[in-house]
Amino acid sequence: SLVIRGEKHEQVVLCSKDKTYDMKIADTSNMLLFIPGCKTPEQLKADQASCNVIHSQIAGFSKNYWELRRCRPKLKKLRKLLMEDPYEGPDSRKDQTSTFSKYTMEDLLSLIQASEEEILHQLQVIDACKIEGYWRILEFDYEMKLLNHVTQLIDSESWSLSKVPLHTCLEELGSLEPREMIEHILLSYGRKYTDDGEVYFEMQEDKICRATAQMLLQNAVKFNLSEFQEVWQQSVPEGMTTRLDQLKGLALVDKSSKPETIFLLKVEDLPEDNQERFNSLFSIREKWTEVDIAPYIQDLCTEKQTVGTLLTKYARSSTQNGVKVYNSRRPIS
Repeated sequence: SLVIRGEKHEQVVLCSKDKTYDMKIADTSNMLLFIPGCKTPEQLKADQASCNVIHSQIAGFSKNYWELRRCRPKLKKLRKLLMEDPYEGPDSRKDQTSTFSKYTMEDLLSLIQASEEEILHQLQVIDACKIEGYWRILEFDYEMKLLNHVTQLIDSESWSLSKVPLHTCLEELGSLEPREMIEHILLSYGRKYTDDGEVYFEMQEDKICRATAQMLLQNAVKFNLSEFQEVWQQSVPEGMTTRLDQLKGLALVDKSSKPETIFLLKVEDLPEDNQERFNSLFSIREKWTEVDIAPYIQDLCTEKQTVGTLLTKYARSSTQNGVKVYNSRRPIS
């Protein structure tokens, strides 16, 4: 089945089970006529008795048709809706008194311009979870509290980061937080597998290091890079190694300042429209290297558009101190 999705102010899209298409009206020079009971030449040949002139009533006509073009699903709104009322835990008073809407899958399908499979995939990407039938995002501080419980338990039990037992985690931490929240945080920051009938998780180093960096950076406008790297390494669980490439699309290093600094710049906070995205990036920094800008435009790529083609279309390249840099094609106010 095909579904047309979009609110009144949005550009309409058509969705199948797993793909999203832009819909545009295209004119045709051949007028299309709608004739009830119309027979094709093949059908007439088969029916020799109807070789006479047939008088037909034309019920309608059209001079245009809908043209479909595969497009990126418009998923930024999904996070925005779920962030209206993030889940702060079972003891949160705010959750009991909140006037914000909560969203079921049916609600999301009526509000988000994307196919069901694309929405479900994105819910997984943003680590949303189902609580009492509604899709929710955990409030970041609560998420960090849960992760901290797990990493402290791993440390106290001297477990390998690649073999964290689900059953013991639920037994040990079940008195502190709901069991489904403990399992959700393990699913968000680990890879689930079974060994000898027992369920284990292999903790994802990059994801835990990234979340720890976000926690450190979110309360600072800018952070001295070398100081940040030192504090960051001390803050992650023992046995994990922090690297700046774990922060792609989350934080940006300013090499032009002395000393070098780092600040939070999350790709999900940037506009969804291509031109607006580039305008926003060039207002933050006038000239970008491809390495720096790529994580902030990667999600704009489609089957036919790569990072290179996007830069060719929306930016102008030049060479600065032997390094290729990109700046805006239009003045940024």
